[in-house]
Amino acid sequence: MLLYDITREMFASPVYPGDPKPSSYFIRKIGDDSPCNISTVSMCSHTATHIDAPLHFDEEGADITSLRLSHFCGKCTVVTIDGILTGEDMERLLPHCNKRLILHSSGKAFLSVSAARVIADNKLLLVGTDAMSIAPPFDEVMPHLELARANIAVLEGLVLDGVEDGEYTLSAFPLKMKGLEASPCRAVLMREPKGY
Repeated sequence: MLLYDITREMFASPVYPGDPKPSSYFIRKIGDDSPCNISTVSMCSHTATHIDAPLHFDEEGADITSLRLSHFCGKCTVVTIDGILTGEDMERLLPHCNKRLILHSSGKAFLSVSAARVIADNKLLLVGTDAMSIAPPFDEVMPHLELARANIAVLEGLVLDGVEDGEYTLSAFPLKMKGLEASPCRAVLMREPKGY
């Protein structure tokens, strides 16, 4: 089994404009009258590789603990594509994809409202991207809202260097943080070696 860690390192990851940078420090260290190390972390829930729940853009949407765990683990399709994707783009693409779709774009692919609507109509469970956001900077709200209303999880901030297009098994579980609109996760793609 081949494993691809597609998660950004938390403290080295760029942050979305306006979000706080993550930080950490040790509150206890071995040798300072302590037998162990204990650290604390401060960060935005949208730092590095993370999952947006519907609550992110929909006040009535599900929080991160309310989405089914099955959304975050199972067959997925990785596709290299860039630009602002339209509904027509999605209609051509989705018949060849699993219910979890990951866009490999070097951070240059975004969903238009019409693309998000087609994804919602096709009842995908999750859509992921290596961009900081699934939506273009000039229209952050509406694509997210279309996905939120369909209870589709959004996986953002992936690292897809060296990952070929094709079929994989995705594992990307969020932390169990009740009431929050997002959570960091450890995202991994798995597949059998060719010829196995």
